Amino acid sequence: MAAAASLLSAATLASAQTPPPVAREFLAVWVATVRNIDWPSKPGLSTWDQQRELLAILDSAAALKLNAVILQIRPGADAFYNSPYEPWSEFLTGRQGRAPEPPWDPLAFAVEQAHKRGLELHAWFNPYRAAYVTDTANARTHVTITHPELVRPYGHFVWMDPGDPAVRRRAVRAVVDVVRRYDVDGVHIDDYFYPYPENDSAGKPIDFPDSATYARYVRGGGTLSKDDWRRHNVDELVEALYKGVRATKPWVKVGISPFGMWRPGNPPQITGFDAYAKIYADSKKWLQNGWLDYLAPQLYWPISPPQQSFVALYDWWRTQNTKHRHIWPGLGTYRIAAHNATHIPSDEIVAEIDSMRVRGGDMGHIHFNASTLMKSPDSLDAKLAILYAQPALVPASPWLGAARPGRPAVKLRRDPATNDQTIVMSPGSGPKVWLWTVRSRIDTGWTTEILPGWLRLHRLPERATQAYVTAVSRTGVESSAVHVTIDAHGASGSPPSMDLSSNAPSASRSATASMLAILPSPNRSSKTSSIRPLIGTSTPTSPSMSPATAAFARPLNIPATSAAP
Repeated sequence: MAAAASLLSAATLASAQTPPPVAREFLAVWVATVRNIDWPSKPGLSTWDQQRELLAILDSAAALKLNAVILQIRPGADAFYNSPYEPWSEFLTGRQGRAPEPPWDPLAFAVEQAHKRGLELHAWFNPYRAAYVTDTANARTHVTITHPELVRPYGHFVWMDPGDPAVRRRAVRAVVDVVRRYDVDGVHIDDYFYPYPENDSAGKPIDFPDSATYARYVRGGGTLSKDDWRRHNVDELVEALYKGVRATKPWVKVGISPFGMWRPGNPPQITGFDAYAKIYADSKKWLQNGWLDYLAPQLYWPISPPQQSFVALYDWWRTQNTKHRHIWPGLGTYRIAAHNATHIPSDEIVAEIDSMRVRGGDMGHIHFNASTLMKSPDSLDAKLAILYAQPALVPASPWLGAARPGRPAVKLRRDPATNDQTIVMSPGSGPKVWLWTVRSRIDTGWTTEILPGWLRLHRLPERATQAYVTAVSRTGVESSAVHVTIDAHGASGSPPSMDLSSNAPSASRSATASMLAILPSPNRSSKTSSIRPLIGTSTPTSPSMSPATAAFARPLNIPATSAAP
C-alpha cells in the first residue's frame, strides 16, 4: 500500500512539472451547399450576406474547438469558386453561370478565414453529378450544354457517365486545379459514385443507361463484366485523383466519405444496402490500396441495432486499415433535428464519440451537418462543449511529409501597458509553421492552447509559472518543445529542447485523459483550456454558451497564408 502511494505521489509530482501531450483528434463538420442545405441559406443573397453567413459557420466551428471544415464547392459540375472550367453555381447566385456581384471568390475567402481561426479547410467535390432533371436554366458553359454526349438522364438526376474517360479527366482536372490555385488543406469526395438506384413508375429498378459506353469498351478489347467494369471505372477515378493531388501538393490530404457499409455481412451481422454492388464503390479496396489519406464512412446508424451498429461497423473498418490511414467516420448528427422515425437524441452522438475514444488510437469524426450544429437541437452545443473541452490537433499524416518543424525561438515579454506576460514566437528552420501549441502551468494545473501559425505574439494565462511551446507542420508533425520558466519579475530560462510532442499515435484523447487524471488540478472544466483563433479572443467557450453567441470579432486584416507547406 505504501509502495503504491509512493508511486502515485511520484507520478503526481512528475505530471505537475511536465505537461500532458496535446490531444489528437480530427473534429470536423460538413458544410453542404447543394440545394442550400447549409450555406448559403438561399440563392441570390448579397455578397455581404453570403460572407456573414459563412463567417458565422466558421466562428461556430472555432468556438466548439473543431479543427476542420469540409466545404462543398462542386455540387453538380458547377463551382463555388472562380473556375476556368465550370460555371458559377446556381445555389450561390440564383442562376447558374452568373458571377457574384460585387465579385468575390467564396473558396479563397473560406480558406483565408478558416486559416485565421486555425481551422483546416477541405474542398468537397462531387465527381459525377451534373444536374437535377428539373433544372431548366443550365449555363451555356455547363457540361450538359457543351458536352451532352457525356451525360445521362437517370431518375431525378442528370449524371456524367463514369465509364467515359473524358468524365474522369474532367473530375480530376477540377480537383487538381483547386489544389494548385488554392491553399486548401484537403480535398474530399462523398458517397455519390454511380447514382443510387431508382425505380420507374411501375416500381421496377432503372438500370443506369451506359450500354453504349460499355459496348465501346468491349469493342476495344475489354473483358470485364459490366458490374466489374463499372467498379473499375470508379477505381480509376479514385486512383487518378489521389495521384494527381500527390503530384501537385504532397501535403494536401485526400478524403473519401463512402456509404457506411462496404457490403452486407461485413461484419457478419450487418444487413442493408450493398454499395459495392449497387453504386459500384469498392471503398475497402481504396483504403487498402492507399488511394486516400482518410476514410470517413458515413456511419449514420445508432449503436444499439445489431444489423447496422455504429460500433460494429467502426470496429470493422479499423480492421481493414492495412495501410494505417485515418478512419474518421461521419456522424448522423442531422438526425437530432429530425421530426420523424429517423430522430435520435443528442446523447446518441455523445455515446458514439465516447465509444471511439474508449478504443483509442487514431481518432476523429465529422458531423453532418453545419446547420444542425448551428441550431443545436436537444442542447447539442452544451454537450459537445464538454466533449471538446480540451483542444485537439489533427492527427499527423507523416506519409504526406514527416519532416519536423525546427525548434521555435520563444522570448518572454511584459506588455508595457498592462504588465501582462506574453511570449513572442518565431519559427525555426524546416517546414512552415501551421499551428502553435502552448501549454502553460498555472496554480490549478496545465492549460493547453492551439494557435494559428501566423500568430507571433501571445498572452499567457494569469499566474503562469512556466510554458512549453511547439510548432506544428501542415502534415501535423510537431517540433520539439521550448520550455520557458517565469518568475514574478518575468525572468525566464530556456533549457535544451524537449521532445514533448504528440506525434506518436498514443497521444490520443484517451492518453491525454489518463494523464490529466493525475494532475493536481481541482478544477478541470473547459475554462482551463481554450483555443484562441484571433488576437484578443481569450475567453473559452462555456458549456452553457451557444457557439453562435461565442462568435469571434470581425476577421483581422492580415495577409493570407502562403501556399507553401
